[in-house]
Amino acid sequence: MTKVFIAGSRKLSRLSAEVKARVDTMIEKSFTILVGDANGADKAVQRYLADKDYRNVIVHCMTANCRNNVGGWPTQEIAAPPGARGFAYYSIKDQAMVDTAEYGFMLWDGESKGTLNSVINMIRQNKPVVVYLAPTKTFQNLRSQADVTDLLSNCDRASVQRFERELGIAIPPAAVRAVSTRGHDLADEPRVGTRRHSG
Repeated sequence: MTKVFIAGSRKLSRLSAEVKARVDTMIEKSFTILVGDANGADKAVQRYLADKDYRNVIVHCMTANCRNNVGGWPTQEIAAPPGARGFAYYSIKDQAMVDTAEYGFMLWDGESKGTLNSVINMIRQNKPVVVYLAPTKTFQNLRSQADVTDLLSNCDRASVQRFERELGIAIPPAAVRAVSTRGHDLADEPRVGTRRHSG
């Protein structure tokens, strides 16, 4: 049965009609939906699936620390190595979903490094990802590193440099120049949600 990893930024606490339509298609096709337990996009997706009374869902969380399971679905608890904290701690759970899923559906605010990290890891495993870019309310289909670079060309230069530094990725110089010349900066777009989140 097809497994889809749905994730997103913590500041995105509501699903748009377009995103709901995509999730509806997954429900119609009886996909197994893998989702995390964080507040924000994870919880919003959980709430929508619960409202639809959809049962083919597995909630992934850290061992003995399941923060949200709105529908009372089965859980997959992931153990963290000793000393893991913060981003490194929760990214272990995300990587488990990347490894299990065949496809990804990411709801991104253009800032969350956790969501972007999952996108990159899916592409590294040659698994296609659909990214909903919330500030522009558009979808992008990603299958290659070039597609990731194109996604990042929507971001401002400072954000791209932060991703390079914090995620240890290298963006081709041409792409960084495109960020500067494209004339489209996500910082100028209407924001989704009410609270800024840096990770």
